[in-house]
Amino acid sequence: MLEEKSIIALITAIRIEKSLEEKLSDLSYNGLSGNIPSWAAERGLQLNLVANNFTTGLTNISALPSGLTCLQRNFPCNRDSPRYSSFAIKCGGPEIKSSDGTVFEMDNATLGPATYFVTKTDRWAVSNTGRFAENNNALYTRSHLSQFTNTLDSELFQTARLSPGSVRYYGLGLENGNYTVNMQFSEIAFPDSSTWQSRGRRVFDIYLQGELMVKDYDIRKEAGGVSFRAVQRELKARVSENFLEIHLFWAGKGTCCIPAQGTYGPSISAIKVTPEFIPTVNNNPPTTSTKKNRTGLIVGICVAVVLATFLCAFLTIYLTRKRKRQAIKEDEALLGVGPRPHTYSYDELKSATENFNPANKLGEGGFGPVFKGKLSDGSIVAVKQLSVSSHQGKRQFITEIATISAVQHRNLVKLHGCCIEGDNRLLVYEYLENKSLDQALFGKNTIHLDWPTRYDICLGTARGLAYLHEESRPRIVHRDVKASNILIDADLNPKISDFGLAKLYDDKKTHISTRVAGTIGYLAPEYAMRGHLTEKADVFGYGVVALEVLSGRPNSDSNLDEEKMYLLEWAWNLHENNRALELVDQTLSEFNEVEARRVLGVSLLCTQASPLLRPPMSRVIAMLSGDIEVSTVTSRPGYLTDWQFSDLTSFMSQDTSATGASMTGTSSTQGDSSLNSTFVTATDRSSEAAVSQQILQETIGEGR
Repeated sequence: MLEEKSIIALITAIRIEKSLEEKLSDLSYNGLSGNIPSWAAERGLQLNLVANNFTTGLTNISALPSGLTCLQRNFPCNRDSPRYSSFAIKCGGPEIKSSDGTVFEMDNATLGPATYFVTKTDRWAVSNTGRFAENNNALYTRSHLSQFTNTLDSELFQTARLSPGSVRYYGLGLENGNYTVNMQFSEIAFPDSSTWQSRGRRVFDIYLQGELMVKDYDIRKEAGGVSFRAVQRELKARVSENFLEIHLFWAGKGTCCIPAQGTYGPSISAIKVTPEFIPTVNNNPPTTSTKKNRTGLIVGICVAVVLATFLCAFLTIYLTRKRKRQAIKEDEALLGVGPRPHTYSYDELKSATENFNPANKLGEGGFGPVFKGKLSDGSIVAVKQLSVSSHQGKRQFITEIATISAVQHRNLVKLHGCCIEGDNRLLVYEYLENKSLDQALFGKNTIHLDWPTRYDICLGTARGLAYLHEESRPRIVHRDVKASNILIDADLNPKISDFGLAKLYDDKKTHISTRVAGTIGYLAPEYAMRGHLTEKADVFGYGVVALEVLSGRPNSDSNLDEEKMYLLEWAWNLHENNRALELVDQTLSEFNEVEARRVLGVSLLCTQASPLLRPPMSRVIAMLSGDIEVSTVTSRPGYLTDWQFSDLTSFMSQDTSATGASMTGTSSTQGDSSLNSTFVTATDRSSEAAVSQQILQETIGEGR
């Protein structure tokens, strides 16, 4: 057991985690003991403390969901004095009476990534841990108003409780003995069609009383390969300490993203638990009978209203004064940031952007919109209007100012200045009329990017990231490397934007984030699924961008044939069949064959599943410059292999561990090794395609 000081220190360490917009922590089943500090109830902190040994400090934490005492390690509620002998739950939905007369109690409580719920009668409870990647399903439920086959109770299957990782249902205060556990399922996420959306697989394990009962349970497989068909699994359990635990656990198998992101993990429609013996308890919750005094009730209400009015007035005055004091403190803190950028007045920027006219809007950044502005001296700038309605936003702005001011490089955007007036927080950058790389590659932009320019863009972007990762102090992980965050200056040199919004990187620690910030298609597997953030997540995003520059197409395009729909998969197919040059953008009249193969090889290295196999950006520069050979890539990453239906394991189990603006400058030239390379014209590409005439007959596999 941990001593009280140890548990306080442990939770404190979580409490001060780096500038997270949401504070989530699963501390269940850790054997922790002692008092829970009062600050555990602070706003925004979500704790799951189920199955620990806290004996004091539970009742005074009003912000925690009620019933935590019943969910401590020994499940003490009605322990040794059982009250119940059965229960039935309508998982994820309202109360329903089935055709056989069973009343399934409602389970529509709002759960989150680290939450629990206990019924008022202490009959049963539910605990959930885990967070869906790129999915905002705050209720962790799903519904579908279909008629289900193989059942007389279709309503029972129209809603389901979901979990991205682990969901446990507890029967509390049960009389000891043998029980039958009947679990009812139906798959409602995958349509019954011949499209790729029906190719998803939901696979999870079932435990009773901590013992694995069913491994790799597949609802759709149990239903004969169809959705919207009711199936049930009946298991036996022994209750010896007045509680029953039913645990559904996702072990990283099946698909994760079909037909949409976050479609994985356990799903259950209903649970029914019945005894295999004659109960000796009445199976009813405790009842209370109170005589209500109507006069006393009215007097109590009147007194409460008067007190509430005075309290509201007092709180309004207090909070107003507190906000003013806090604003002064934050402004003073910002004045201490060095080196200090140039400061603009709010009126000056308001005039420059014509009162932030929507016609001048350039785009939407992570912290707010960006506008084109013309200052009084005639210079054109890009003004980022930050959203700082919350206390945390202001502090993030202070950090951003300090970071951007200290980090300067020819391939990074340059901060021109800022505005600090009241609640107004704005950043001013130099304006770039050529806008972003994705607009140049995929949009209607009239800029033509020939091969030498594209190669310089790959090299310049690599230099900018290498500076952030290895040379700047503090070191910085961008977190969202993508084509729209790479801007193009007048000389067609690349500039990385929005790096000041990234979290600072500590040399001695990895960044474990509960809030994944990034864009689908560019996210590294370990970051997308577990929030594990290092500079290698940026390397992965760079590899995808380099493939887009090489091919002139986005990383996914549903308008293309299936085998070409996903750029990474298509690149590997061509690479493995000696047809790599077919990946090169068909609009290029000529290109350097050696450089093209070099970019492809670097891209495949950068997008390996394991971050340990991805090269640092300094080595990427050396390979692109020709200073060292591009390392050989022997096999495609696990997350691509798992797209084939013969393997149910998701890429998680394979892993081993806005528009902005810029500064002026030019990109460095390539190494001399590329001067003797052969240029290939558009008509030469067909010769490589003849190497292999085999047509790849691949479908959209698992993991997308």
